[in-house]
Amino acid sequence: MQERIILIAAATFAGLISHAGVGRADTISYADAVTVLAKDCGADIKKLCKGVNLGGGGIQSCIEANAAKVSPTCTATLSRVMASIKQRQEAQAAYSKICRHDISQYCNGIVGDGNVLACLIETDRVDSRKCNEAITDAGWR
Repeated sequence: MQERIILIAAATFAGLISHAGVGRADTISYADAVTVLAKDCGADIKKLCKGVNLGGGGIQSCIEANAAKVSPTCTATLSRVMASIKQRQEAQAAYSKICRHDISQYCNGIVGDGNVLACLIETDRVDSRKCNEAITDAGWR
């Protein structure tokens, strides 16, 4: 039963991240988001979304359609998780622009996003506070 709730929360989470898009720290990992949603929204999902297809944002749509019946804890958690995931995705999308100076200074000539990111993470010379924050917010450190 607990596995089913976790699967439902994972499906809900997958729907959430498909709709989300640099802020500062405390972004939640995807694994932690699933755990938190299973804990705080599992009962609501089980009660209100029985029989709903797990994929394609079905659970998210169900929760939104039943917003008046969803527990305050689930509503608050869902809002907090969505904001954090959005912040993480924005940091992932923006890091190369934010870290442009550090990339050109310390990782010049390195090809490929993954290799550039590895260079930035491995070097102790990255001195831009914003670059360090973007890498942390993106969940890469």
